[in-house]
Amino acid sequence: MAERNPSQQRAAPRPNPTASAASTFLQKFQAHAPNSAQLLGFLTLFVSASILITLTGLTVTAAILGLVIFMPLIVISSPIWIPVGTVLFVTVAGFLSACGFGLVVMAALSWMYRYFRGMHPPGSDRVDYARSRIYDTASHVKDYAMEYGGYLQSKVKDAAPGA
Repeated sequence: MAERNPSQQRAAPRPNPTASAASTFLQKFQAHAPNSAQLLGFLTLFVSASILITLTGLTVTAAILGLVIFMPLIVISSPIWIPVGTVLFVTVAGFLSACGFGLVVMAALSWMYRYFRGMHPPGSDRVDYARSRIYDTASHVKDYAMEYGGYLQSKVKDAAPGA
C-alpha cells in the first residue's frame, strides 16, 4: 500500500539563487515601502512639476511665436526704438539717482538731527573720537607754532632785511 513510485514522489526543491535574491529584495522593498502620506506627497509633487513644465513650455512657445510675428515690425521701426530707448534709459536712471540721493540726504539729516539732540545714533562714538583727535592735533599744531613762531619771524627778516 505504501509503495513508493519514483515518478509520483516529489523531489525536494532545490534552492534557486534568483528566487532567494528576489524574495530578499521584496522583503527589503516592503520594509521600506512608502506610506500613504508619502505617496500623496509624491503625487502632488509630480502633478505640480508637470503643470509647471507645461506652463514653461507654453511661455517659451508664445515668446518665440511673438518674436517671429513681430520681428518685421521691430526691424522696420528700429531707427525709432534706439533713440527712444536711450532717452527712456537716461530718464529712468536720472529719476532713480535723484530718488537715491534724496534718500541718502534724508538719512544723513535724520542722523545729524539725532546726533545734535544727544540721542547717540549709531556711529556717534566714532564721530566723537574723530572730533577729539582733530582737536588734539590742532592744539599741538598751535603749541608748535607758538613755540617756533619767533624762529620763523627772525628767518624771514634775515631773508628780507628791508621788509
